[in-house]
Amino acid sequence: MTGKLSVDLTNTAPMPLNVQFDCAPGELVALVGPSGSGKTSVLRAIAGLLKTPSLQGRISVGDTVWFDKSVDSKEHTNLSPQDRQVGLVFQNYALFPHLSAIKNIAVAATNTLISGGIEDQNSGIKNILNRLGLDGLEHRLPSELSGGQQQRVALARALARNPAVLLLDEPFSAVDAPSRTSLYRELANLRNSVSTPMVLVTHDLNEARRLADRVVILDAGTTLQSGPPEQVFSRPRNARVAELVGIQNHFKGRFYKSKDLSQQGTQARWGQLDWHGYPLSVIDKNKLDDGAHVTWVLAAEHLDITSVEKISACEQSLPPNTLRCQFLEVLSLGETSICTLAPLDWAGLANVRLTLTLSSAHVRSLGISAENGRNATQNASLTVNVHIPPKSVHIMPMRA
Repeated sequence: MTGKLSVDLTNTAPMPLNVQFDCAPGELVALVGPSGSGKTSVLRAIAGLLKTPSLQGRISVGDTVWFDKSVDSKEHTNLSPQDRQVGLVFQNYALFPHLSAIKNIAVAATNTLISGGIEDQNSGIKNILNRLGLDGLEHRLPSELSGGQQQRVALARALARNPAVLLLDEPFSAVDAPSRTSLYRELANLRNSVSTPMVLVTHDLNEARRLADRVVILDAGTTLQSGPPEQVFSRPRNARVAELVGIQNHFKGRFYKSKDLSQQGTQARWGQLDWHGYPLSVIDKNKLDDGAHVTWVLAAEHLDITSVEKISACEQSLPPNTLRCQFLEVLSLGETSICTLAPLDWAGLANVRLTLTLSSAHVRSLGISAENGRNATQNASLTVNVHIPPKSVHIMPMRA
């Protein structure tokens, strides 16, 4: 059975839910949100493990309905976990400690499409072991395997069920960084060889960005936004989503529609964002009223940062959407550096701070070293021009 997973659920207790998303065959959807946001509850509901009378909605895979219950319906569908053909991979592996790797997998393979006979079953299991780089380890107990190897066995066990849906509950959080990178690669290879909807629960935004085709942002059991990672993380629907995806450059301002008639008829509609007196040219999507109070975020990856080798007293003007900024702090984290910048020349922005995560190589190319640290403002070479392209500005209406 292969088909699109569709989830539309509501619940009142013990965990409130109002969740909607789809996952196509071969697609990986990541559920992202803070602790207690309902991510694992959604996975348990899909697997048929969430036993609560108040759960309502519909879960289907292709033409097969796994769960269907509404408040007005006297009859409902609720397939047992055994009948849902789900592969579930847990954070803590959940392997049987007294069984070897191959026997852990064989337990799941029983009564599945692999079990066409003992020889077919063993052949199928060995193919899975081969695929996941476990060849030669099949007779080891879990205690004789590394964390990464145990997680591979857990993934192999899930695949042995020939699942219609693969559910991954923070499967990489308990392994070290090298094992995690290796498992990412295995998952990528797996996606090229199977057409199974995959749902990943993770609290790691970088992991979601790296692995997922789409992300679903959950908060207090409710879907706030879903879409491709690059869209959700740079263009959040509202201030709460911006907070949950870790956007640090989140500001307030006022939006004005362009009064320039020469812009009419062009492909892009332009507006202006009043940022504490500084005028930013932005794209007008015709969704905001003239003069609307807004919040907005910066997609830092689109900013253009160039060094200022010499500042003269007569140099007063900069190109539009360009601020002269000074580095206040540079915290080196190896390949990346967290940098704090303060805009200059505009009194209204005196208390504004920009937080950027830049590659350490880029920081060094600007003439900045980690040794400057908190004394960055003492050195004039640490002044840069920051150009803010209109596409890097995402505007959201202010909540009443």
